[in-house]
Amino acid sequence: MDSFIGQALIFIGASVILVPIFQRLGFGAVLGYLLAGIIVGPYGLQMIRDSESIMHFSELGVILLLFMIGLEIQPHKLWSMRARLLGLGGLQVVVTSLIFMAIGMAFGLSAVTAGVIGFGLSLSSTAFAVQSLVEKNQFNTEFGRSSFSVLLMQDLTAIPALAIIPALGVAAVHSVEGGGAHGHAANPILALLIIALLILASRFVMRPAFRWIARNRSREVFTAATLFIVLGVAALMLQVGLSAALGTFIAGVLLADSEFRHELEADLEPFKSLLLGLFFIAVGMGVNLGLILERPGSILGLTALYLFVKMAILYGVGRGARLGHENSKLMALTIAQGGEFAFVIFGLTLQLGLAPSETIQALTVIVTLSMALNPFFVFGNEWLGRRRGSIKPQWDQIQDDSPEVIVAGFGRFGQIFGRVMRAQNIPFVAIDHDADQIELIRKFGNKVYYGDASRVDILEAAGAARAKYFILAIDNVEMSLDTARAVSENFKNLKIFARARNRGHAFDLMAMGITAIKRETFDSSIYFTRDLLVTMGMDATKANTLVERFKLHDELMLEEQFKVRNDDKLFVSVSNQAQAQLAKVLADDSLQSHIRS
Repeated sequence: MDSFIGQALIFIGASVILVPIFQRLGFGAVLGYLLAGIIVGPYGLQMIRDSESIMHFSELGVILLLFMIGLEIQPHKLWSMRARLLGLGGLQVVVTSLIFMAIGMAFGLSAVTAGVIGFGLSLSSTAFAVQSLVEKNQFNTEFGRSSFSVLLMQDLTAIPALAIIPALGVAAVHSVEGGGAHGHAANPILALLIIALLILASRFVMRPAFRWIARNRSREVFTAATLFIVLGVAALMLQVGLSAALGTFIAGVLLADSEFRHELEADLEPFKSLLLGLFFIAVGMGVNLGLILERPGSILGLTALYLFVKMAILYGVGRGARLGHENSKLMALTIAQGGEFAFVIFGLTLQLGLAPSETIQALTVIVTLSMALNPFFVFGNEWLGRRRGSIKPQWDQIQDDSPEVIVAGFGRFGQIFGRVMRAQNIPFVAIDHDADQIELIRKFGNKVYYGDASRVDILEAAGAARAKYFILAIDNVEMSLDTARAVSENFKNLKIFARARNRGHAFDLMAMGITAIKRETFDSSIYFTRDLLVTMGMDATKANTLVERFKLHDELMLEEQFKVRNDDKLFVSVSNQAQAQLAKVLADDSLQSHIRS
């Protein structure tokens, strides 16, 4: 079928049949889409022959996916990821590129060609990995965030790579298309200017435009404006030789603090899901079955070598970053596959005359096969985990015992609440996402459920609609904020008592309207300071008065800083003024005058 309707019918029909089957078997939707593409593509039943044009169109799904991920990551959160980006991501790209470069040279490639191909092989598929993490509700886990940090760093390295690689060849680059990067080589200075332009546009153009459209109460115009901005940013990035997906991710991050974030997500979700599925089908259509049948041993063997080497490197980098065995293993399994950007690198390598066509075709098949085979490794790990009892197949079925209190996070902080409430016979339900922690706590007779407290269905099952109080004791900042958002938006009846790791975490909670907040080490620190002063000779009453004044002053300063948290200059000014005021407040209680000689 050559008509648009006929092709759409084939795509939708193959997806409707295969995707539910693979989801039912536990392999996930991605593998179903891949197999659908292989079957209907030019190397399968040849129902659709033009896979390249389908790929270009379906890349919109990757662009929308990165934009929506950006909406979930506020700028200050992105800055907080810098250690992971440079430590995990940077180390992974460098080590993997060098090792594959050495392997390429062992196969007879020149150092330059092996280096370029090694860099291409070091990249992973953002679309595949993120879709899998979101589908399994693992994006906000320790290994999920680490995996995304590596993927993001890989995308960031693509900017200088596009500028450097052409200098290594003998021909000029006129047009390279595929995988979200098109056009000429990127200029790093121009890239910084474009990002600066996006920052200004997000504040002075995009947000005012959305406010104006929202006042007209036109849902379809709002959706159209959202698509216009996403596609406009993508087109701009492509025009200057940058990654369209990276550009839309940055645009999403810049709009993450806006009041329209949730509306943007809701409007784009249907487009993202459909186009992302089409992208995976297009990748499947590109699997050259003829080359695999012609050289099955070498192709499959090299694919297996590629995956195992990359897994070993990722695992080692994870352990080096102190992720622990399980998180390092899961990260390695999640992002071991090759990336769609490798196709761009290989195409550029061929165009520059750095490698023969046969080598590039084989590498393209190996990367595509790695995408197809990687879900089997993840599934195999989950299957082995269930057999050994080390991985729970699903969240617990939580019983609604009509609790008065729900405790989210039952570690060292949340257990204190549980012990006191149990002693007072106050009914409560405790939820934690750490399976190992759950098993340990249950040995002591505690009734704690394994679940994700940020999921509305789990909260409903726990009795959140009838409970009165919600104890937010989750240690991880991002998971804590996700849970706080779910509770505050869906269960207005719950009074939230929240644990905050630091001032930034407290500010985020205050922005949601939560008022009962305790910074986890604040009270213990100031009262420990009081003990020090008494030990040094200060009168106990004076020491207690001093720390209470300090506590009250700091809580008031927290409220003032919250009001100006988005303005760095004002924030510093308010903090300096507060420090001066604190000196005056405590001046009458000079430390030295109360210490006995």
